[in-house]
Amino acid sequence: MDMVIRYFQHNWDNLLVLIGQHIVMVAFGLLLALIVGIPLGILSAKNERAGKYILAIANLIQVFPSLALLAMLMVIFGIGFYSVVIALFLYSLLPIIRNTYVGLKEVDQSILEAGKGVGMTKFQILRKVQIPLSLSFIFSGIRLAAVIAIGVATLAPFIGGEGLGKEIYSGINLRDPVKIYSSAIITAILAILADYLLGKAEKKTRVE
Repeated sequence: MDMVIRYFQHNWDNLLVLIGQHIVMVAFGLLLALIVGIPLGILSAKNERAGKYILAIANLIQVFPSLALLAMLMVIFGIGFYSVVIALFLYSLLPIIRNTYVGLKEVDQSILEAGKGVGMTKFQILRKVQIPLSLSFIFSGIRLAAVIAIGVATLAPFIGGEGLGKEIYSGINLRDPVKIYSSAIITAILAILADYLLGKAEKKTRVE
């Protein structure tokens, strides 16, 4: 442990750069997943037939081996940042789609009927009733997606990406356990921090 602490002290500037790169990759991947995943979750809840296919495809992506997916994306998009972000986007989709779907389905039918009774359109009910009542479920999906993305992002160096995985990969090549442990510890801290902060946001949106 002392060696790890000394490593932090002597390499903090480089580690900060790697942390920043890691966060940027994860943030872009999650943002894309939110832009695509929430509408797909809404579509799945509104159209059961389409929902079966959407969830099945998202499940298939989730179980696809990380390195194999990264290799396929590298062939299509080249090495580096874009392939990594697309991989993180794909791995973040399932929790967001599924939790959006479940959240909308959990809204009490009587509340929806009340909305119709006061003359609200389907879109107004969705925007003003269903989505606000589903926010805690959606945040739960984002929380899980963030933790998954932080872990998957450590594989970025295998296709020319940056981030904390670069230090882990370097440690493996040099057979330097201190480099590996240091980056692994920071990655774990990032995942725990993301889980904690998004958990707090989830609690604030929870309807009692």
